[in-house]
Amino acid sequence: MSSNAKRFPEGFLWGGAVAANQVEGAYNEGGKGLSTADVSPNGIMSPFDESMTSLNLYHNGIDFYHRYKEDIALFAEMGFKAFRTSIAWTRIFPNGDEEEPNEEGLSFYDDLFDELLKHHIEPVVTISHYEMPLGLVKNYGGWKNRKVIEFYERYAKTVFKRYQHKVKYWMTFNEINVVLHAPFTGGGLVFEEGENKLNAMYQAAHHQFVASALAVKAGHDIIPDSKIGCMIAATTTYPMTSKPEDVFAAMENERKTLFFSDVQARGAYPGYMKRYLAENNIEIEMAEGDEELLKEHTVDYIGFSYYMSMAASTDPEELAKSGGNLLGGVKNPYLKSSEWGWQIDPKGLRITLNTLYDRYQKPLFIVENGLGAVDKVEEDGTIQDDYRINYLRDHLIEAREAIADGVELIGYTSWGPIDLVSASTAEMKKRYGFIYVDRDNEGNGTFNRIKKKSFNWYQQVIATNGESL
Repeated sequence: MSSNAKRFPEGFLWGGAVAANQVEGAYNEGGKGLSTADVSPNGIMSPFDESMTSLNLYHNGIDFYHRYKEDIALFAEMGFKAFRTSIAWTRIFPNGDEEEPNEEGLSFYDDLFDELLKHHIEPVVTISHYEMPLGLVKNYGGWKNRKVIEFYERYAKTVFKRYQHKVKYWMTFNEINVVLHAPFTGGGLVFEEGENKLNAMYQAAHHQFVASALAVKAGHDIIPDSKIGCMIAATTTYPMTSKPEDVFAAMENERKTLFFSDVQARGAYPGYMKRYLAENNIEIEMAEGDEELLKEHTVDYIGFSYYMSMAASTDPEELAKSGGNLLGGVKNPYLKSSEWGWQIDPKGLRITLNTLYDRYQKPLFIVENGLGAVDKVEEDGTIQDDYRINYLRDHLIEAREAIADGVELIGYTSWGPIDLVSASTAEMKKRYGFIYVDRDNEGNGTFNRIKKKSFNWYQQVIATNGESL
């Protein structure tokens, strides 16, 4: 196949992705309640910190709440076809359990989506992205409590009805599998002494699966032409050696993630997970009708983030070494790493795309991919981020190869098209954007926006539908 025959499809959704809690700021404006992100000053691995005495960069974000028109104009200048963001649950239901939504919050997103549509940018909206009302944590125990399904369904129906003529692409939960790695961020879980944490995390996951299925049902009812997806943090896992035990360890590691997309895309708990639950004395409390709900309301597409791959080993010496990747694994000697130790593996994206498409035969959407790096503003005011261009180009070339393999890929929204507060470390120094934001880890700065070298590069990629890669 010639390289000319390898191309992105017409109508491909090029764009960028952010999360409300990482960009908006204005954490106590517009009737907004406190969320889990507002008490997570150290990133997604933060435990519950009710005191909020630590500097929390999420509180002001990058002031997108007040500057979104300026930022969307820059996205439009790059040629964005789509922009993925999330709705802050606490702007709509400040405590989570109110009967009626907060009109000021609803109006904000009306204005935001109108601004996107004015620039012919398709909104891609995550219903819950690494935040939930703190009231649901304090009063109900977060997603451990089945009652939270009811509150989520009310919230989802509210936003579907309100934005039915403005938003067609939705995702139910961001990186839903992260509840196993960062339970407070992913599920609002606070553990009591002696509690079976594994059981609590899988029970919370089950409640999210049911909530997701109910959202798919409601979305299809309210917006018949909508596309509602799940979203997982995807990482291909390689065996460290050809030793069969390593190969099996790699398969088991992948299944920890694929379980979450299996339930939402195939509509049932797979056999390998039933065995795992039984062998680990995990008892999932299911209500009558749960299994039918999961089976009948599967997602329309699979959204996923891809930043790195992982390696698995059964060698105790290898396991003793730190891999550096966010979700663990052992260090792959064939790969380079980012400044934060995340291993860079473009080929792994092609493998991931093929794995997911072979498994589900549903459209795929890369909704996060990017490089967190320290950027320097030169004396002439420019930012020469060739390292970011190289990272993104290499990954996009592999995505194009996957399309040539037969994978149905509907879009690519790079993570953090504008600098934002990093979710993994809650710092500004770890930058992802094509647009620099003048703000530092101590919260100092003007919030001024500066285009980086990658801005013009991505503009060209979109203008040529990837031909310029």
